[in-house]
Amino acid sequence: MSPTRRAYLAWIAVCLIWGTTYLGIRVALETIPPFLMGAWRWIVAGVLIIAILAVRGERLPPVRLWGSLALLGILLIGFGNGGVVWAERTVPSGLTAVLIAMSPFWMVGIEAFMPDGDPLTVRRFAGLLIGFAGIVVLVWPEIRVGGTDGFISGVIAAQLACLGWAVGSTYARRHGREENVLATAAFEMLFGGVVMLAVALVRHEPSALTFTARTATALAYLTFVGAVGGFSAYAYALKHLPIATVSLYAYVNPVIAVVLGTLILSEPLNARLGVAAGIVLAGMALVRHEA
Repeated sequence: MSPTRRAYLAWIAVCLIWGTTYLGIRVALETIPPFLMGAWRWIVAGVLIIAILAVRGERLPPVRLWGSLALLGILLIGFGNGGVVWAERTVPSGLTAVLIAMSPFWMVGIEAFMPDGDPLTVRRFAGLLIGFAGIVVLVWPEIRVGGTDGFISGVIAAQLACLGWAVGSTYARRHGREENVLATAAFEMLFGGVVMLAVALVRHEPSALTFTARTATALAYLTFVGAVGGFSAYAYALKHLPIATVSLYAYVNPVIAVVLGTLILSEPLNARLGVAAGIVLAGMALVRHEA
């Protein structure tokens, strides 16, 4: 199988896996403080992958690259995931999905300013705009705009997450292309998790930590499926596909989340979902046409 075909399979895995993590984060936050949850999730995932690779005798990133990997961990994990977790404390899930769906605009926009970046054509911009409109249609009934400080800070956190993820993804696409993708992803997880742990300790989050069977299960899912599986697949896809194509996962994830709710929680499958999914797919087709 060619690397490009494997990259598309990895991208599909990202869509499927990360389409379920919004629910996992929401459940885990019931008893686990936000940054402590993120620290556990990413440190455990990173250490686990590094240990497996070491046992298999695979080459790990040399010390000279640790600085770059730490920067990527801060951007992708610290800002990217940390901002999402913080936002979900106060922002409704529907609106959070809309806010995070802004990440393709950040990613493609930043990429367009790079010397060797993919150009932001009229067709591609139109596709992004149409796709975003589909997400708004999808979650419109769930959006509840409030005026509290917590709500405003959640909105800002979501956009900082998009910005950090966009900058990190653009940098990662040009960094260490010959290195072991899984190994570099593991070190990014580890460094990002350490940063989140530092923030958790400053905020005295361990004193508020409790577990239930429900939140422990959610944390395990986020760690072993969302982090190990999802982030590794994302890192591979990012190395082999145009950033405009990879960024479309942010449009697919909310659609998958609603479909899973219909199949698993017996939520009604209504016309709004079909229309929204069609709009999203149309936007994706326009972006993919030039990707």
